[in-house]
Amino acid sequence: MRALDFGRIRNPQDRPISGCLSEIHAKIGGLIDAYRPQVAAIEEVIYGKNALTMLALGQARGAVITACADANVPVYEYEPRRMKRAVCGNALAEKVQVQRMVKTLLSLPEVPQNDAADALGLAICHVHSKSPISTDKPI
Repeated sequence: MRALDFGRIRNPQDRPISGCLSEIHAKIGGLIDAYRPQVAAIEEVIYGKNALTMLALGQARGAVITACADANVPVYEYEPRRMKRAVCGNALAEKVQVQRMVKTLLSLPEVPQNDAADALGLAICHVHSKSPISTDKPI
């Protein structure tokens, strides 16, 4: 396994949500065009205390899933605990543990930022989950 590209999509705080979602969709579409992935892995919906944050995350997920659907890239969902187990061997691993293991597993020159480490961890989880007897289905 090796990481071809990773990072975060940043939107200015004063940009309207429609512009933010359009930017996410466009950036993901550009990455799909550049790298031609066979599949995508995304974090399953998680529940949090802040309803507005959860709504924003759900909308961002929708933009990503739509960009993948536009390019006929199947999307697989994984629970955060499943990703942590696949990467660290512990479903309750701390974020810093995930970051360090992702760095080690992918031979990265430095520890990736939290969100990037989670995304790379989801890719690693997907690679480890795919076997001839896997029952995982795309969303």
